[in-house]
Amino acid sequence: MSEFFDKVALRETVQKHLFSAEQTLKTPVVDNQELRDEIKSLLIQKNAVLVAHYYTDDAIQELAEETGGVIADSLEMARFGANHEAQTLVVAGVKFMGETAKILSPEKNILMPTLEATCSLDIGCPIEEFSAFCDQYPDRKVVVYANTSAAVKARADWVVTSSIALQVVEHLTEQGEKIIWAPDQHLGGYIQRETGADMILWDGACIVHEEFKAKGILDLKSIYSDAAILVHPESPESVVEIADVVGSTSQLLNATKQMSNDTFIVATDRGIFYKMRQASPSKRFVEAPTGGSGATCRSCAHCPWMALNSLEMLRNALKYNSGQIHVAEETRVKGLIPLQRMLDFQVK
Repeated sequence: MSEFFDKVALRETVQKHLFSAEQTLKTPVVDNQELRDEIKSLLIQKNAVLVAHYYTDDAIQELAEETGGVIADSLEMARFGANHEAQTLVVAGVKFMGETAKILSPEKNILMPTLEATCSLDIGCPIEEFSAFCDQYPDRKVVVYANTSAAVKARADWVVTSSIALQVVEHLTEQGEKIIWAPDQHLGGYIQRETGADMILWDGACIVHEEFKAKGILDLKSIYSDAAILVHPESPESVVEIADVVGSTSQLLNATKQMSNDTFIVATDRGIFYKMRQASPSKRFVEAPTGGSGATCRSCAHCPWMALNSLEMLRNALKYNSGQIHVAEETRVKGLIPLQRMLDFQVK
């Protein structure tokens, strides 16, 4: 891949986006009942529904619940938005989620609290380089993670989320297919180890999950000896290996409901704690340590772009119709094919 993609340039691009996110986060946030009431009124006036990811802040998740919206992973966000009768979808998350909503619901007005909220996996898989990479292997099916741009989805044969990626790859392998996987190398490696699939992996990573370290988690386990370790497969292999449960955000949430443990060490974005604590108020949830702290930590178990979503920005999007998502029609039509395959796929 090196002949197509300059990794130094990628790091510089990610750092630029992170700096932009950090500057935005310094803006004072108004979070009060008056603001919440205004948003609720605007949702009704605009025939809108709030679709929020598990990694957004508690206040946004709570508001989604109170107004008949949804809190979900990216697969269920896509399903909910496509099936809901509201004319406007307000997608609290990161940009690829808004693009996915627009691909599936072109007739709807798709708004986001901020268009600055992106994803290191999306940034790290630019369409020109990725398309050239795929062209080297014309005999392979292109399977891309949902954390990619609309243009990359349009280049793919399949789009998957972490909740169904394993099953889709198993399905393709049973059909004798060889696979190009993008963009998360850790999730791709996990799937490859679990299925034995013939996969070529794009070299991308999530800045949140890549920060988790096995030693730090095991040190924490020595304190909470009865804790179960829950790990998202975007984490490095050494972290996945020590997990009691490996799964998508929704799968980890379900594990906390079903397991008898009263303590969980959770190696994914801490935004999920809102739903975990809500579902199991008597249980303890401990944030897995990352590879750095303070100024040395890029994410500290919370996506800096997810953190850009605020109630004030949400209000502004509804009030001024800002943060609109647009996808070129040719891209949308092509991207709909692999996305529909994802939505139609029946997990065994």
